[in-house]
Amino acid sequence: MDIIDAVLEGRDTLALLPTGGGKSICYQVPGLVMEGVCLVISPLIALIEDQVNQLKAKGIQAIAIHSGMSKRQIDIALDNAVYGSTKFLYVSPERLKTPIFQARFTKMKINLVAVDEAHCISEWGYDFRPSYLAIADLRKLQPNTPFLALTATATSSVVEDIQERLLFRSKHVIQKSFERSNLTYNVALTNNKLNRIEASLRKNKGSGIIYCGTRRKVKELYLHLNAKNIPTDYYHAGLTYEDRKLKQKRWTNNEVDLIVATNAFGMGIDKPDVRFVLHHDIPASIEAYFQEAGRAGRDGEAAVANLFYETDDINRLREQVELKFPPLDTIKGIYNALGNHLQLAYGSGQGQTYPIDLAHFSDKYSQPLILVYNALKFLERCEFIELSENYKVPSQLKMTTTHQELYNYQVKDPVLNKVIQFILRTEMGVFENYQTIFETKIAAKINLPVSTVSEKLTLLNQLELIDYIPRTELPRVTYITERLTDQNLSISPKYYKNRKDVAYGKLDAMIEFLTKERCKSELLLRYFGETETHPCGQCSYCIQPSVEITSLRTIILKHARSLQMEHEKVEISVLITVLANYSESEILENLRWLAEHHEIRVDSMNRSFVIN
Repeated sequence: MDIIDAVLEGRDTLALLPTGGGKSICYQVPGLVMEGVCLVISPLIALIEDQVNQLKAKGIQAIAIHSGMSKRQIDIALDNAVYGSTKFLYVSPERLKTPIFQARFTKMKINLVAVDEAHCISEWGYDFRPSYLAIADLRKLQPNTPFLALTATATSSVVEDIQERLLFRSKHVIQKSFERSNLTYNVALTNNKLNRIEASLRKNKGSGIIYCGTRRKVKELYLHLNAKNIPTDYYHAGLTYEDRKLKQKRWTNNEVDLIVATNAFGMGIDKPDVRFVLHHDIPASIEAYFQEAGRAGRDGEAAVANLFYETDDINRLREQVELKFPPLDTIKGIYNALGNHLQLAYGSGQGQTYPIDLAHFSDKYSQPLILVYNALKFLERCEFIELSENYKVPSQLKMTTTHQELYNYQVKDPVLNKVIQFILRTEMGVFENYQTIFETKIAAKINLPVSTVSEKLTLLNQLELIDYIPRTELPRVTYITERLTDQNLSISPKYYKNRKDVAYGKLDAMIEFLTKERCKSELLLRYFGETETHPCGQCSYCIQPSVEITSLRTIILKHARSLQMEHEKVEISVLITVLANYSESEILENLRWLAEHHEIRVDSMNRSFVIN
């Protein structure tokens, strides 16, 4: 592959690969071949953890560092990267600026810096993160190390921006066309979204995903489909770690075909045989839509991406953009309230993680929950804090003492002895690295109450024999910087306006994709800078009927609504009489189309209908 060859030659390279195009292979192969450690920078903590687990399962030494880890965890991980046999070090971008990372980085033998989600470095990108701007500073510490930037979604201006901001020694872009000839993009405006989704599910078989914008919508659609005898599972970040893993595994193994999910589902999932992706809600940007739709048909076989929307959905999307940008004074007020709530002194808290009950916090300070959430997310984008919604993760544990010292406590406490013996027997490497543990499983295996297991582990932690990080049922806030005073909390009004303008620009591009009368595949390709395009011949625009037929359907529905308001149902014979300028066969043909697409419901005698 050209990308791997370029990396092995030591060239700075920007690789643009569509979703499912094998981005991870582009740095994993050279990282294994070359001597030293491959540094992978990614903002997606869930994806980082997934890739580390996959590499470990193959016997490859990989570790991850991200906010939310304890200082001791980070210290041990960095030591392993410097002195151990680590081949891949995954790091979230905000870690790069910390003194502890920079001091250790200079001691590491780095063979490659891979920058995933590289579009985040551009202010014109849909997910700009200021911390990405610090990546180029790594060149000062290890100037001869090649950089590989990777993204699945970048416009031509973002492509230039990435190379400039990463200080490429010479510009070098390897771009695979974003065209997915096996994937059909369908977009439909409808007045009954649920009926269209049900019809699509009856038509499209095999493995599929339905994306919804909120957890509430996910649960509602899941219940609705199962009530309609359409077997469905659901997934969102609010589920427990165990439930998320189980649901993902069942869907990946085809034990369940259909899953309804938020966009938290899909990142890093290596499942090539997804036959369809449906969107119940409009994504906020073309980039987000392209990534989500692109999870279908990665095996090269025919697949479909259907997006159904109603007129009010566009208005709701505009409202959501406004909600995502609370007034600056409100954002600063919530930042200050957060510090008070956590009882943090000014100048303290950097690198520390705290569980937080957002509902309780919003009630305490008399602020709507949605406003609190969006203010915290904006503070996250400014990199003052990080809000981890991927909560309910399992407990972590590492032994920090010797076998002999542990034994001294084991002989004094038979219950403690049972807990320690089980952990040592089942968790290999617990003296070297943090291991995931499940208190419920431990309790069941050694026949003790869960509360007793937790108490004994807490005791060991207090005695500093182990580092025990218990699971939490709450979201977590990590302070990237120390708590700042009002005077030092600087949020540029220009930055605020730029991010809001970019959000509206992305929204306008999404609306154009939905409504513009042009091949949907061409619209996507042109958005990403491809000029030599051609109609796909299979999307909802390319196969739409003639303007005359479409107009007649509109006329039929217009008159049918009036008749239905008067008589509760529409007699077909009456409608034919009203539309005397059209032939009976034309009207019946269009009524059949409307019935097949669940826009109307015809009675068993084919004499009348109602509009859905």
